[in-house]
Amino acid sequence: MDTMIVIEAVDTGCWNAVAGGRQIVTVEECAEELRRGDPSMRGYVPVREQDIARATVRTLSSAADVTFRLQYPDAHRLDAGERDLLALAYMLADGFILCSCDKAAVTAAHALGWLDRVVSLEALATSVGVRPRRPLRRQYTIRQLEAWRTSLLPDAGP
Repeated sequence: MDTMIVIEAVDTGCWNAVAGGRQIVTVEECAEELRRGDPSMRGYVPVREQDIARATVRTLSSAADVTFRLQYPDAHRLDAGERDLLALAYMLADGFILCSCDKAAVTAAHALGWLDRVVSLEALATSVGVRPRRPLRRQYTIRQLEAWRTSLLPDAGP
């Protein structure tokens, strides 16, 4: 699970249900991004250490990083946390579902043949029976993910 998903899940009050209902795995880079939040920024959402502890945080090996970068040459275009998360997913082979709200990560998943393994926060929350206390922002919705998927189809246009 990527950094922004955790932040939105905490902010909308569905993190505990999602983390309690699913095995959540993230990477050290995403956990560090959650810890580095800037409280002076507008819209800052505090993510506590106990929130991070609800996920299994995996350290990505250098070998896994290099292997992924060789497999996906556009890896340098990804945010560091998303890149490490996708590298971990690559090492896990078939045993993962990717929850990301980033179009570049969705595009990478498509290039790697994983588009059917990408889910939105909305779908994940629904799967555990929780409703966010406020509407999710657009990039976290099923509708937005479907729009991105459609745009990746051949001849789908811009």
